Amino acid sequence: MELDVAIVGGGLAGAALARQLRRELPQLSIGLFERDGDGGWKVGESTVEIATSYFTRRLGLANYLYQEHLPKNGLRFFFDTPARDAPLERMGEIGTDGLPAHPSFQVDRQRLDADLRRMNRDAGIDVREGVTVTALRPGSGGARHGFTLRDGDRETQVHARWLVDASGRARLLARAMGESRQETGHGLAAAWGRFRGVVDMDDRGPAWWRARVRHTSRFLSTNHFMYPGYWIWFIPISRGVMSVGVVCDRALFQDAWRTTDGLVAFVREHRAAAELLGDAEPLDAMGYAKVPYGGGAFFGTDRWARVGEANAFSDPLYSPGSDFIAIENDFTTALIAAEVAGASASQRAEDCAAFDAFVRFRFDCTLALYRNLYCTLGSYSLFSLKWDFDIHNYYNLWFDAYAQDRHLDRAWLREQLALRDPILVQMGNVSRLFQQAAAELQRRGDYFAGNLEVYSQPLRALDFVADIGRARPRKQVLRAVSAISNRTRAAVIALLDGRTDVPPLPLGAFMLERDLRKD
Repeated sequence: MELDVAIVGGGLAGAALARQLRRELPQLSIGLFERDGDGGWKVGESTVEIATSYFTRRLGLANYLYQEHLPKNGLRFFFDTPARDAPLERMGEIGTDGLPAHPSFQVDRQRLDADLRRMNRDAGIDVREGVTVTALRPGSGGARHGFTLRDGDRETQVHARWLVDASGRARLLARAMGESRQETGHGLAAAWGRFRGVVDMDDRGPAWWRARVRHTSRFLSTNHFMYPGYWIWFIPISRGVMSVGVVCDRALFQDAWRTTDGLVAFVREHRAAAELLGDAEPLDAMGYAKVPYGGGAFFGTDRWARVGEANAFSDPLYSPGSDFIAIENDFTTALIAAEVAGASASQRAEDCAAFDAFVRFRFDCTLALYRNLYCTLGSYSLFSLKWDFDIHNYYNLWFDAYAQDRHLDRAWLREQLALRDPILVQMGNVSRLFQQAAAELQRRGDYFAGNLEVYSQPLRALDFVADIGRARPRKQVLRAVSAISNRTRAAVIALLDGRTDVPPLPLGAFMLERDLRKD
């Protein structure tokens, strides 16, 4: 079998890329090879705005998503007592009071992945399911890539000009290249399962509690129950099924959670989550003892790419996985399109280096949102400030840039990469401030003090949301970064020291190593 592009792995990352390539470069011969027939239940059900922009603009899936999956009502967080015994309506809450201005979805991954493969097959892509890729031979120096495709007792030799590894945690290309997973310094584990018959939180609780969010659907949110060192999710995936899981510091993980009995027993230790679980029927349970990992390059000059989880994964909090798929698939498509258009080898090498450096930079930034910060999760007073900071910057910097396709602008990429070190320094400074605050609140016994009977809707503070995806002056973007940085710093200091006279810092001061608690 001779192909222009061979995509190993037919899950979300690989199937989405195949559809994107067919839409943008219809002349290419493409093969999509998936090991599992139906794929089974999968995590990664919650999408956020960058991914949704990709699905709707690049893949033309808007009508499909609204008809076959669930609209998402933002991320929602609940906060409890130290004894984990607060009823849901008394818990502190962060979340929307109406569907967000920019859409996202809760998807049934098993169905979405299968439907994408069907769409690709209908579009003329050679889709093989229930097959195994073995003896992967990455090409170099202009040679084609090769591997053996096993379908039962039949073997086929496949050769392709471009090879895309979308095999997820199997990491087939990394193994063929002799690469091992890299430590990230962020130790997490996770367990999850699917349940049928979970209680509908929109049909319970007092009238004032439902009115507090203007009767919008909490059920449709990605719901997080937040505790020191871990969080529990409830994500609806349509047709009466709910995904329920826990992500925690690795030291807290118990192997029993990988079973339905163990997972149910743990969830039932939390009053509000237990009441939602009710008498739901468990359908399955799985887990990872190790969630985040790093890898090598995302793109190679020998015409290969690694997308999805085939190279690295950061953390499921804030649901960034499909955002990375969007950016990596865009870059892979751009590299293939440039070669098809006759770009020189030097230009393609330059693009490859820039794209790879940017995804690595984004991965490092994403890790910085979480690493050493699970200590903040269980305190409404503290996490509400962190969430304000994180969602503000996501909309102002990351989502806005993607919505304008700025990541495909080579000049913008160079500008971003030049700011890599100062941006990571700023994120490190803010991270240390939150770590100091969590330790101080724990020491004083105030960690849970503000957790009950409080509600906030952070998106209302983002006065630029209506302008996302439209050209904005650079000064406006930077002013917004400066404002949220100073507002966050002042609020954390007020929480810890009671000071209300914290002078603002120039934006550049945040990008130098410093203790933000000091003037």
